Amino acid sequence: MENSYRYYKNTACSYFPCHKVENDEDFNCMFCYCPLYFLEECGGNYVDNYGIKDCTNCLIPHKPKGYDYINEKIMKHNEEKVKERFNKK
Repeated sequence: MENSYRYYKNTACSYFPCHKVENDEDFNCMFCYCPLYFLEECGGNYVDNYGIKDCTNCLIPHKPKGYDYINEKIMKHNEEKVKERFNKK
């Protein structure tokens, strides 16, 4: 996979890879911190630890298709919020 606006790998990072993976060849560091963390329904493999998400087992942001998945979720969330706003009026 080549570096682009959808993919970035930082092998110089002391935490690389930050999750246990079988193959770090396609590990994407673009979303080092997942932008979906604050969504209740992020679709990721997280554990609720007394109201705090533990995303240790989630690899969505680091997979080759993670960029697209995250952007689709954000767009869908924004569309829902716009609909909610206009339905309240």
